[in-house]
Amino acid sequence: MSQQRTPVNELTYKEASTELEQIIRSLESGEMELEDSLESYTRGVELLKSLRERLANAEQKVQVLLADVDGTETLTPGTPAQTTDNLTL
Repeated sequence: MSQQRTPVNELTYKEASTELEQIIRSLESGEMELEDSLESYTRGVELLKSLRERLANAEQKVQVLLADVDGTETLTPGTPAQTTDNLTL
């Protein structure tokens, strides 16, 4: 595999999401060599972490934007998504 890829932080949300979907399909096919699978898996974890962070940041921005004039939030805060992955190979 070892192809030159765009750094995760330079991808748009849609690009990162699409690449992650492609990686998942490739891994599920079971047709990749071990080294390629490990490389793809590592890239997939990076993409997933980036997507989760972006969603958490977007949620925070929405809460700030929906604040009333008197400072009370009109959006009921939820539990933040877990952004830590305890993935093992």
